[in-house]
Amino acid sequence: MNEKEQAILAELKEIRSNEMRAPQTIADRNKVVSLIKKAQVVLYPGYFHYKNLSVDEAYEQLLQEVKEEIWAALCFSRQSPLKAGELADAFIERLPKIMRKLDTDIQAIYDGDPAAKTKAEVLLCYPGFYAICIHRIAHELYDLGVPYIPRIMSEYAHEKTGIDINPGATIGEYFCIDHGTGIVIGETAVLGHHVKLYQGVTIGAKSFENDENGNPVKGGKRHPNLGNHVVVYANATILGGDTFIGDHSVIGGNVWLVKSVPANSTVYYNG
Repeated sequence: MNEKEQAILAELKEIRSNEMRAPQTIADRNKVVSLIKKAQVVLYPGYFHYKNLSVDEAYEQLLQEVKEEIWAALCFSRQSPLKAGELADAFIERLPKIMRKLDTDIQAIYDGDPAAKTKAEVLLCYPGFYAICIHRIAHELYDLGVPYIPRIMSEYAHEKTGIDINPGATIGEYFCIDHGTGIVIGETAVLGHHVKLYQGVTIGAKSFENDENGNPVKGGKRHPNLGNHVVVYANATILGGDTFIGDHSVIGGNVWLVKSVPANSTVYYNG
């Protein structure tokens, strides 16, 4: 390198050392992705494959590696890593619960899409199910208070499918995503059972309020609740933590909704 190039590199190192320097211990994105894939092998062997691992091999590696990544994430977030083993065990114990919920999602997608010829097709081909599968895994880690790892998982699903579900979102059984591209579901959203979303739907937050220093106020309930048996059609936007969509309601395509609607409502865009 010439002197100019060396000076630029030195400046970059100085800037990085001030705040965002690489830590010695941090959850590894590639290893977190491998956790997803090994969990999928365990949950649906034969449908998901990873490095020719058998179910038993995937399970054994998952047992060990989820503890290691939780340990690293706790260290990076300045929490005690001593509870990593306890959190890892709690996650593993929730795998049957995750699989039972995913089975209901497969059924909902199969029932909700005439193009789905078999449930195997849903498992093998549908990006909506792939995103839901990762969300179910990530949400349990989020619920246990594990930092960073759930969000890495959800962003991997976002990257692969174009479906952005925050791991904090609470989603009931028999969840159906049809097509899916462009769906956004925020952290504090709560969706009931038998909810169906089409492409481009946003379950989001209104603009942030600012504190006395002009900084955005974070936390709190920011995203809507959807009741049971709710259908939201393509490109609808539903915003606000105090917005509730009642049971058995239908929200039409391109609707912009920032207020609650009662059960059995039909809301549509009237141009």
